[in-house]
This record gives sequence, C-alpha cells and structure tokens, in this order.
Amino acid sequence: MPPGARSLKTAGIVSALGRCPLFRGLPGDVLQDIATFTAIKSLERGDYLFRENDPATGFFVVQLGAINVHRVNTLGKGQVIHIFRSGESFAEGTLATDHGYPADAVAAEPSQVLHVAKADFVAMVYRQPHLAIRMLATMSKHLRDLVGQIDDLQLKSVETRLTNWLLTRCPDTRGDDPHTFTLSASKNVVAAEVGTVAATLSRTFAKLHDKDLLTVRGKEITVHAPAAPAAHLRAQLGD
Repeated sequence: MPPGARSLKTAGIVSALGRCPLFRGLPGDVLQDIATFTAIKSLERGDYLFRENDPATGFFVVQLGAINVHRVNTLGKGQVIHIFRSGESFAEGTLATDHGYPADAVAAEPSQVLHVAKADFVAMVYRQPHLAIRMLATMSKHLRDLVGQIDDLQLKSVETRLTNWLLTRCPDTRGDDPHTFTLSASKNVVAAEVGTVAATLSRTFAKLHDKDLLTVRGKEITVHAPAAPAAHLRAQLGD
C-alpha cells in the first residue's frame, strides 16, 4: 500500500476509535498506537464475523452498519443478545480469558468493523493500567444491556416488546409532549432487537398507529404522548 494511502487508512482507524466510548478522550498518540494493531474488516449482510467457540483473536468496534450478536439453542432457534451499532465495541470480555467467543456475530446490514488484536491490546493494558478501568466500564454497560434483555424476554407479545422498545427511547415516559426520533438502523435490525421479523414489526407499528400512539414516516417515529404507550404497556402486562 502506498504511504499516502496507508496514512489515510490509519487516520480513518484513529478517528473511528476516538468515537468509541471505550477510547473517547484518549490522547492521539495512544490511539495511534492502538491503530497499529487494528485491522478493518468489511462484511455484507449475513456475513459472520465469528461463531460461538471460535478462537478469540480480539475485540471489535463497529465503524459502519450493525452487528447482531446472538446465541443459538439446541433447537436451532436464535436469541439476539444485542445489536451493536456504529461507535460501539463488543467482545471485550474475551481479553481476560482463554475461551473462544461466547456467541455468534453476524452483519445485520452491510457493515465495517475494526478488529483490535487481543495479544497487542492486553500488552498495552499492562503498560497503561487505566485502560483496564475503561474496559470495566464498557463491560458494565454490556451487563446492564443484558439485564434489560432479560426484562424484555418477560414481555411475551411483539406488541409489548415493541412498546417497551419505544419507551426506552423516550426521555420522559410520563410526559404528554410528542417525542420524535429517527431509526438508526433498518427495520430488519430493529425487528431482530424486538425478537421478530420485519413484516411482523411493520404490522405491529400499524397496530400502535391505529391506537393513535405513534406516527411512522419512513425512518422517523413520533410517539404522540409517551405517557399513553406507557399506560398501554401496563394494561397489556396486567399491572
């Protein structure tokens, strides 16, 4: 690779690392060091990044797209653990063990990820222990996400899960002021998060629209009054 192209590639990696909460605020020279053992990997939708029990060679940062991390049970049914989007890191827990990856990771849409090499990063952590604190903070967030996932699994219907998903994106679930946000991923990705398929997701959005709880315009969603779907969710759960 010509020096100019290599320099641009490194600059792109440094920029992407700097946007990740795990690395945000680190000095430029530290990000440059990490970039020396970070590789870019492009994936088409449906391409696997790794499969459960594959040897763990490092962790990842999503640069573009979305990565679906899931487990498949003995009956062949998959359960989404989390959808990781641009700027998010995952699989950091493998740095502390000799075990392989604990789940499957597949591109939910065309994606580009950064692979941070395990051995090199662990060596850097020994030299700069403050990175370990950052790792703990990131893994703590992943744990909170998993706890939220367990809560979601208790919501039996797609409608209850989608209503709950919408409420987590509203800053005030007791308010009556409309809240508008834009989907940051395709409906296929959102459907995977909710635990359904895109066609069912669209029908469920339509049901909530018919109940005058929200309006959908392309990727823009307006929750008319968050307090209403919150009451609707409580009624569905029998609270």
